[in-house]
Amino acid sequence: MTERDLPAPRRSSEPMPVVVRPAAEPDRERWADLYRGYAAFYEVPAPDLDHLWQRISQGHELECFVAELDGDVVGLAHVRAFARPLEGDWGGFLDDLYVDPDRRGTGAGEALVEHLRGLARQRGWGVVTWITAADNTVARRLYDRLATAQPWVTYDMDPDRND
Repeated sequence: MTERDLPAPRRSSEPMPVVVRPAAEPDRERWADLYRGYAAFYEVPAPDLDHLWQRISQGHELECFVAELDGDVVGLAHVRAFARPLEGDWGGFLDDLYVDPDRRGTGAGEALVEHLRGLARQRGWGVVTWITAADNTVARRLYDRLATAQPWVTYDMDPDRND
């Protein structure tokens, strides 16, 4: 092999590609920081993060994937399977997707969504679905490019409400 056959060295100004992988214990502190940012974005208090991390790391009902850029965790996605009886298959529900505001525009959000597309293919899910706020215009530009907005209306029922 000659020098000409070797790949060109990476220039220091060229960003490393985004790597998406399952979250692991060393990610816990950074994951918690990101999740607090996610809760603040939606102007809600952060949930019990110890309990949520336990559901992710031990419960296997909710999976967390992180986006890593230049060795730093910059984004997260939480996804879980759900049954689709009418279609006779399963789908994936993306509960949360968040990228550090300082790292937006790096491709981390797109990498997380595309990772979930691949996961859906691998697991035989018929769809990956999610909801977002109508005024979340930045994220919706990405979502509109990668998925199809649906005409469904979402409802939340409070089990403690007595009407």
